[in-house]
Amino acid sequence: MLQVRTSTLLQVGDRNRSYSVELACLTVAANDADAATAWLRHALPRHTRINLRPAGSHDGLLVARVNRLDDGLDPAAGLVEAGLAASSTTSPSCP
Repeated sequence: MLQVRTSTLLQVGDRNRSYSVELACLTVAANDADAATAWLRHALPRHTRINLRPAGSHDGLLVARVNRLDDGLDPAAGLVEAGLAASSTTSPSCP
């Protein structure tokens, strides 16, 4: 992983390419966006190896469920447990 861009958007890549990935089925309130971004940066520091499970795309972004490879942490579930986001099947990021 290269970096956390926003509370729901990651910049990922390998040696040849990079692309934006939106966390699937997650809604973050505007007033929690900064705290959620900080939480993600702590949970997914640069160069963290992750597994992407694509769920679709919208607005030119890959939408995927993400897990850390070292311990299986699901950052979307972690944000929900921390009270910084809500799981949503009606959000545009949930196909």
